[in-house]
Amino acid sequence: MMNDTQSAFDSEFLKKLEYLYIVSKKIFAGRIKAERRSTRRGVSVEFADYRNYTPGDDFRYIDWNAFARLDELLLKLYEEREDLHIYFLVDASQSMTYGGELPKLIYAKRVAAALAYIGLSNLDRISITSFNNTGVNRLPTERGKGKIFTVLDFLDQINGTGETDLENAFHNFVHTTKRRGLVVLISDLFDPSGFTQGLNVLKFQKHELFVIHIIDQKEAAPDLLGDYHLVDVETDELRQVTINENHLKRYQALFQQYCDDMDLYCTQREISLVRTTTESPFEELILRIFRMGGFVS
Repeated sequence: MMNDTQSAFDSEFLKKLEYLYIVSKKIFAGRIKAERRSTRRGVSVEFADYRNYTPGDDFRYIDWNAFARLDELLLKLYEEREDLHIYFLVDASQSMTYGGELPKLIYAKRVAAALAYIGLSNLDRISITSFNNTGVNRLPTERGKGKIFTVLDFLDQINGTGETDLENAFHNFVHTTKRRGLVVLISDLFDPSGFTQGLNVLKFQKHELFVIHIIDQKEAAPDLLGDYHLVDVETDELRQVTINENHLKRYQALFQQYCDDMDLYCTQREISLVRTTTESPFEELILRIFRMGGFVS
C-alpha cells in the first residue's frame, strides 16, 4: 500500500526524462509535423498549395506572379502548426494505491510525468486532472519545458482515495473542457460499472483517446489458496472466502475476459490502448508508446 509521503520522482527518474525526450524525437523525426498541420488561409511559415480566388477572399494572399503568367487569380494556402492540447486523466481512486514497493499510482504518476515532459518540450499545451468518485482536481494548462516542475509538484500531491466512478468523473471533465485534444487516460479501470460508459463520454465529445491500463501482476495472477477475509480496498466491504485451484483458474479467466473486452471495445472505436504491469520499467512503456505512434508529441 502506498505511503502518502512517498514521492514518485527521485533523481534517477529526472535523469531519464531528457533521455526519453531525445529518443522520442528520433522515433518521430520527420513525421510529427505532417500529423500536426492543418491547411488554412492566412499567414504562416510554409506554403502548401493554391486554389482559385473567390469573392470575399483576402486579396493579400493572391499570387500576383502566377496571375501575370497564367492570367488567373490564385490564392496561396499555407500550413500552420496547431498547438496540441494534451489532457492527462490520472486515476486517484483507492485501488490505485495497491502494490508493493511500486504501487500503481506511483507508476501512473511517472508515466504521466514522462509524457507530459515530452509534450512540454514540444510546446504542446498540457493539463493534468486527477479523479475519483468525489470529483476531480485539475492543474491548469501549462506550456513550455520549464513548467515540468509545476507538473511534478501537482502529481506528487495526488493521493489515492475514494472509489472509481469513470462516468461521473469524465462528465465533470468534459463540462469544463471546451477545446478538443488528446486525452491520455491512466488508470486500472476498476470501476464496478465497467469501463464502457466512462470511455463513451470522452468519445462522444470527439476527443482523441489514448488509454494506459495499469495493473499489478498479483491482480492478474493472485497467489492465494485457503481461507481468507478479503476487504474491498475502495468500499471496505468484507467477504469471507475459501479459495482453491479451480477458483483461481476461474478468476484468471474472468480477468482475462475483462481485458479482452477492453481490447475489443477500443479496437472497434479506434482508441489507442496499451496495457502494462508495474513490473515493467516505466521507460520501457514510454518507448513502447512511441513506437505504437498513438501518442503524438
